Amino acid sequence: MLAFYFQVTFYEDRNFQGRSYECMSDCADMSSYMSRCHSCRVESGCFMMYDRPSYMGNQYFFRRGEYADYMSMFGMSDCIRSCRMIPMHRGSYRMRIYERENFMGQMHEMMDDCDNIMDRYRMSHCNSCHVMDGHWLMYEQPHYRGRMQYFRPGEYRSFNNMGGMRFMSMRRIMDSWY
Repeated sequence: MLAFYFQVTFYEDRNFQGRSYECMSDCADMSSYMSRCHSCRVESGCFMMYDRPSYMGNQYFFRRGEYADYMSMFGMSDCIRSCRMIPMHRGSYRMRIYERENFMGQMHEMMDDCDNIMDRYRMSHCNSCHVMDGHWLMYEQPHYRGRMQYFRPGEYRSFNNMGGMRFMSMRRIMDSWY
């Protein structure tokens, strides 16, 4: 059986031009490798990219593919400054979403994607969650639109501590995306 690896190559300029940096793991600050990054190729795996060092700022999901001008593609105002690889998950997906902070209010358990929590659960938004299995992307608007946030297994007691985003749709990061 072949081992799975993660690999992304970043380029200073658009269209894969300029100096490059090959990355096969998390990178908290790309400034020591290159002054800017305006295109990338994800050879394998999935990555969350951040427009600030130390995995801060706006998040963007990249899976295998070529991104010759990702800034205009995603409407980014600043280039990638850090990246985190998303481990492959095979198995079940399970998450509980809660209407209020600290796992209070209405609760629903999810095992599949949800394109609109208002339509499905009659919840106007969720303010906390507990991810038991799998890796998830949550979006601020229905139908997987708007800003997104990556959630790995763990407890998230308050979304106010995460920039105050309100999430309206969520999807699993499936192994078929790698």
